[in-house]
Amino acid sequence: MKQWLIPVTVFAGIAAVGVAYIYAGIYDIAADKPHWPITTKILETLRQRSIEIRAADIEVPELETPRLVLQGAGEYAAMCRGCHLAPGAEESAIRLGLYPKPPDLSEVRIDPKLAFWVIKHGIKMTGMPAWGRSHDDDTLWAIVAFIRKLPEMTPQEYQDITAKAQAGEETTHMGTPGNAQDGHTH
Repeated sequence: MKQWLIPVTVFAGIAAVGVAYIYAGIYDIAADKPHWPITTKILETLRQRSIEIRAADIEVPELETPRLVLQGAGEYAAMCRGCHLAPGAEESAIRLGLYPKPPDLSEVRIDPKLAFWVIKHGIKMTGMPAWGRSHDDDTLWAIVAFIRKLPEMTPQEYQDITAKAQAGEETTHMGTPGNAQDGHTH
């Protein structure tokens, strides 16, 4: 018997079982049922490493300018708050239905390179859209500038800056100045 026959047979058997498993519909894909722990670990590692590799060479611009942070506040209020919350905000209806649940950006700090890449390109099979299809890089960097400040804000500071941003028409939501409403756009 040839040495290659055993590994090829084992591989073919595993592939056949995998195909049968997929077509049998055994795995519950419902968003209200969590993945198996091993599936979660694999998907989280895949997501994390994929983003890290692709974001590694991104050059971060100056993010501390008040105008950029203010613009980002309006964009965040219009496009991100429903899923990623705000200081003092309760769970939103959309967040309760998402799996995996998006991070609460009022409580976590995210590397600016990683945040920019995710905002621009989105993440497949999650609720995170690719905002780079409808927004320029300057607008996306404004959002990054704002989310860097978000964890240190009080609920009142959040309300003040987003009200100021929306009143001053600092947003370019979907390419139209001043069109930042509290609607959910994805």
